[in-house]
Order: sequence, then C-alpha cells, then structure tokens
Amino acid sequence: MQECKIGYIGLGAMGKPMAKNLIRAGFSLTVYNRTTEKTKELREMGASVSSTPKDLACACNIIVVNVSNSPDVEEVLLGKEGAIHGCQPGVIVIDMGTSYPSSTLKICKILQEKGVEMLDAPVSGGVKGAEEGTLSIMVGGRKEVFEKCKPILSAMGKNIFYQGESGSGHITKAICLTLSMTAGI
Repeated sequence: MQECKIGYIGLGAMGKPMAKNLIRAGFSLTVYNRTTEKTKELREMGASVSSTPKDLACACNIIVVNVSNSPDVEEVLLGKEGAIHGCQPGVIVIDMGTSYPSSTLKICKILQEKGVEMLDAPVSGGVKGAEEGTLSIMVGGRKEVFEKCKPILSAMGKNIFYQGESGSGHITKAICLTLSMTAGI
C-alpha cells in the first residue's frame, strides 16, 4: 500500500479518541468535523484540518467516517461537499458508525462506480474502548481491502472480525444489538 494518508470525518464522543489513537500510532491524519472547535485538540497533536469532506478526500487515500447515522454518512460522503467529489480511484472509505445495511450497500455501489472501495466497520466497546484502543470492530467488504486496512483498524481496536461482503459488518452489529436488548444485557 502506498503511504497511508488518513482522513477522519466525525469527531464526536467515539470519533475523537479513535482519531487520537491513529495519530499516536504514527499515521498521518487530516480531520473534518461540522463543529470546527472539535478539531482543535487534534490539530495540536499534528493533524491537518479540512473545511469540507471534499477537501479532506483530495488529501487522503483512506477516509474513516464516524458520524451518527445513515443520513449523516450519506451527507458527508455523497452530499454537495461530500468526500466522493474529492476521491480519486483507489481511495478506501471505512464507515465506522452505526448505519443501516441497505444504506451501506447503496453508498458502496455509488463509490465503486468511481473506483473507490468501502468497508463497513461498526464498533462496539463504548467511549472507554475508543479511548483505550480496545474496541471490537465488525468489518464487511472485500477481503483484500480489509487486509490492507487491518493496521489502521488495529490502531483503534483490539478485536477485529472480518464478517464477509459489504454490509456484513453492519448486519452483525444489528444482530448483536438485537440480541443484547432481548437478553436484557
């Protein structure tokens, strides 16, 4: 893999500590967040800051997205200033939020038409796991792309499970959430 230039979109309760772990692991990082104040600490740690997801994509070959839900993922990736408008063929997008599998498949298809790969990689382990880099990560997408991204995922999580084709990571997380609610965990 060529030099890894990671873009990180979404610096909320989970995203910010996960992005910090990438910097601590020695990765070059560019960040974007709708609330720019949340980028300050990462800038002080050495990250570059972009003003739009599109600008971030122009500077990166891996884009990690960690926003609230499917509509937000679609907006930062496919919207007017979305990352897709700055992506070159060969870029890899990793969606680490909790999204609907159907949305993942839609986004994946649109990105693939532009030559961009996508992994869906939702996490489990809460803010403490994000801070300590001990998250469980359930990954869907092409196996070769997963293997390329494993060092990046390993900087944020301890238990990384390849689940199969695109959408499989989000399906696995949905099943785990359903089981935990039914079991009262």
